[in-house]
Amino acid sequence: MSQLPRFFRIRRHDNPKRIVDVPNAVRSELAAAGIRFKPGSRVAVAVGSRGIMNLAAIVRETVEWLKEQGARPFIVPAMGSHGGATAEGQAAVLREYGISQEALGVPVTSSMEVAELPRGDLPVPVFFDKKALEADATVIINRVKPHTSFHGVHESGLVKMVAVGLGKHDGATSIHRLGVNGLRDIMPLVAAQGLRHGNVRLGIAVVENSNDETMFVRAAPAERIVELDREMLVAAKAAMPSLPASDLDVLVLDEIGKDISGLGMDTNIVGRLKIPGQPEPEAPRIKMIIVRSLTARTRGNAAGIGLADIITRRVFEAIDFRATYENVLTSTFLERAKIPLIAEDDEQALRFAGQAAGMPALAEARIVRVKNTLRLEEAWISEALHPEVSRLASVEVLGEVARVFGETRLMAEL
Repeated sequence: MSQLPRFFRIRRHDNPKRIVDVPNAVRSELAAAGIRFKPGSRVAVAVGSRGIMNLAAIVRETVEWLKEQGARPFIVPAMGSHGGATAEGQAAVLREYGISQEALGVPVTSSMEVAELPRGDLPVPVFFDKKALEADATVIINRVKPHTSFHGVHESGLVKMVAVGLGKHDGATSIHRLGVNGLRDIMPLVAAQGLRHGNVRLGIAVVENSNDETMFVRAAPAERIVELDREMLVAAKAAMPSLPASDLDVLVLDEIGKDISGLGMDTNIVGRLKIPGQPEPEAPRIKMIIVRSLTARTRGNAAGIGLADIITRRVFEAIDFRATYENVLTSTFLERAKIPLIAEDDEQALRFAGQAAGMPALAEARIVRVKNTLRLEEAWISEALHPEVSRLASVEVLGEVARVFGETRLMAEL
């Protein structure tokens, strides 16, 4: 194998805004929203599959706040076709995040049953979780962030949760069938109908900073959910993290998964869409992407694996093809599930990447290794990047890395 370059460990010090006391912030926002629930009323608390820092704490405070008013809250998954598009799978996803009856003291009612709401003149039906609709009210909780397939006024967040998350598999399928246009243009209209004819009374939006920490928690009554979602997306885009350099020969991701991004890796970070007819992002420009493992919480769902060029044997053997195909078929973007080259180990993966990138002398390659596309505050950079990256005001070079690849442990465990 071509000799590896020297590698250096770096840490970014962006000092982004973050909330120190998340439970107190949730309480303050809920009080400020001015919404009260009648004693004895049944309230569905809708929670998605997005990996959100402090999610269990945010849901717990919401549930306790509802109980204190005499309401009878219960949890419903609001994640479209995720979790293998089964009630059991979606409940299991929530359990992985600490959302369960044992943890919160309220039932988790997972069902794929939906009710159809009036669609007006929309080209698709409007679906709403039947168990949630049978309640007296629904509260939705979701992180607001840029989407991995399109950009618009509303992307991932509260509006999408109403249209796609609470629409379950039927709602997700009907909107995704229209491709990018369905997500960008039709999805907000479906959400408007859902808010008009459903029983959503309150929305809680979460925005995370570049270090994957809770930066904002905002609550709003149903009539302000669309406005709140729009405002929080602007804040989320401003807080997006980035790789330490825009031009790379190789990007090594220690892991991808649904808990990292809806597509396993964030397309906004890696600069790849793989959607027919849609232009690829101008930056960053990465010749080769290597993926080393799937997260435990993705439960074998490797949606987005097609964005990579090379994966290890360990990744391939961890794939649950049923869950992956269900997710990707719903989205209709099949390119994103195609299997990359399979390397037996890290050494072979790097050799493949060097050959394909036209860099047989790996010692000269521009390589970055990170844990995943959420955790970018720490990275390993090759010697060729050192002069450029070390000049950045927010970067601290922590020293040379003794052993770079070949181990089975992930970066964060070293």
